[in-house]
Amino acid sequence: MTATTTSPTPSPSMGGPEGATRLDRYFRISARGSTVRTELRGGLVTFFTMAYIVVLNPLIIGTQGDGIEHKMLGIGRVAAVTALVAAVMTIAMGVVGRYPFAIATGLGLNAFVAFSIASQMTWPEAMGLVVWEGIVITFFVATGLRKAILRAIPAELRIAIGVGIGLFISVIGLVDAGIVRRIPDASNTTVPVQLGATGTLAGWPTAVFVVGLLLMAGLMARKVRGAILIGIISTTVLAIVVESIVHAGAAGAKNPSGWQLNVPRWPHKVVGTPDLSLVGHFSLTGGFGRVGALTAVLLIFTLVLSDFFDTIGTVVGVAAGGGLLDEKGELPGLGRVLVVDSLAAVAGGTASASSATAYVESASGVGDGARTGLASVLTGGLFVVAMFFTPLVTVVPAEAATPALVVVGALMFRQISRLDFSDISVAIPALLTIVLMPFTYSITNGIGAGVVSYVFLRVVRGGAKDVHPLLWIVAVLFLAYFALHPIRAWLGIG
Repeated sequence: MTATTTSPTPSPSMGGPEGATRLDRYFRISARGSTVRTELRGGLVTFFTMAYIVVLNPLIIGTQGDGIEHKMLGIGRVAAVTALVAAVMTIAMGVVGRYPFAIATGLGLNAFVAFSIASQMTWPEAMGLVVWEGIVITFFVATGLRKAILRAIPAELRIAIGVGIGLFISVIGLVDAGIVRRIPDASNTTVPVQLGATGTLAGWPTAVFVVGLLLMAGLMARKVRGAILIGIISTTVLAIVVESIVHAGAAGAKNPSGWQLNVPRWPHKVVGTPDLSLVGHFSLTGGFGRVGALTAVLLIFTLVLSDFFDTIGTVVGVAAGGGLLDEKGELPGLGRVLVVDSLAAVAGGTASASSATAYVESASGVGDGARTGLASVLTGGLFVVAMFFTPLVTVVPAEAATPALVVVGALMFRQISRLDFSDISVAIPALLTIVLMPFTYSITNGIGAGVVSYVFLRVVRGGAKDVHPLLWIVAVLFLAYFALHPIRAWLGIG
């Protein structure tokens, strides 16, 4: 007689159904309702939507001279270490964190490092402060403070953070594709941005973006598996064909209707040996001696606050979009995720790639079905390949990848229906959180405004006792963050 066994229903505490492979059990693929194929596809989608960082980060920190020696890090060297850090830490997130969160150099953070920190010291000294930022955040994780702060954020703000990130990445997609642009001379108008380069949509690259967006949206509406990846690949092929015929070229002052970021044509050189000479090129003490201990601490504080809440916002928003949060609105195994993310900041400074953090573009892979760390392992593996095949990364133009951000942003934005806007003490903080993220290009600014206004309105309504003690501390820190410039001026440190 053969015994009959019934496979138990997967639960959050289980590694997967009985009979599952080691890979399945380790990553809990079946337990999260996914498949290996879906995870690999999601990892590929995430890579395509964030591969631009290998090109963009070098343009931000590789071409900026430091404030002392006026030396530049160099585009080629920065591209190599950017891909290296993204590869190592994204794989670590997949293997240790076991969630589909990809990691790479943080946009906004890299600009702050380039224009506000390196402008006052040498590049090694600036990267030393980035390493200190990572050490501080790692300490917060080790002591449980980072997780405790996340849990102190009320459910309403967590939802608003997810909605805000959805709107933010949609705006990023529209801006990176050139659909939304700054008005060149805004002195004669109160409108800061416009549609396209001239107030109207023009140019073949724009047409490619529109086709890509409609294709992706249509496939999603039809519930086609791999809709986002199919859309990116199809639109890239279309872009290559269009460029070979019309020769639109790269966008610029004299060619506003050209391709944004990458021109979609097959590169002359496909393989190259990465230059990793920037690894280890940092100084832990030089920055303190160069600008003084107080200024250095304030610079580190700014980096810590931005990275700290960018990560919290990204993890909460992306996880919520993928249904990865438990019944309490928390992410199981959050500690592992935060450890990897904190060490990523250290790795970014050590490699001179600037602070690395969880990427909001991970939402594209999650939107395409990724639910486990296996997706991140593939994404990281592709960044390893990108180190040697950097020219191939430049084949995908922004117009082919950014429709994915718009579509996924819409999916995340749907969470807004869960907010009770009839309660003004919820409506105001939620609104500030949602709109300030895209309007200021900062997740941190949105969270900060939401937290401060939430605490204030609770106090006004006589509910101060209901505010978590840690939320009070966070609100005070954000007030200091927003007032950082006058504080530095008052202290006489510029």
